[in-house]
Amino acid sequence: MRDPLQIIQRLRLSEKATLGQENNNEFVFQVDRKATKVEVRQAVERLFDVKVESVNTCNYDGKKRRERRANYGRTAHWKKAIVKLADGETIELV
Repeated sequence: MRDPLQIIQRLRLSEKATLGQENNNEFVFQVDRKATKVEVRQAVERLFDVKVESVNTCNYDGKKRRERRANYGRTAHWKKAIVKLADGETIELV
């Protein structure tokens, strides 16, 4: 298994993610694009010492960006993982 810090890149905080934390005990992470659901589950369990119930993933394409020229650039592609924790488990956000 790869290093968990290579798989989990950062915690995504938004209004929708915060509602998921409060209501459904779900946390949203930005993960490596090549990571599988099993790898994400194992990484979260090892990093935060919690029991994971389920993992859902979504792939996002980078957006087109234009800078005063005809040629376009792109922002980076990324992958989101929604991790649902077992009842009674939580991740402390400092």
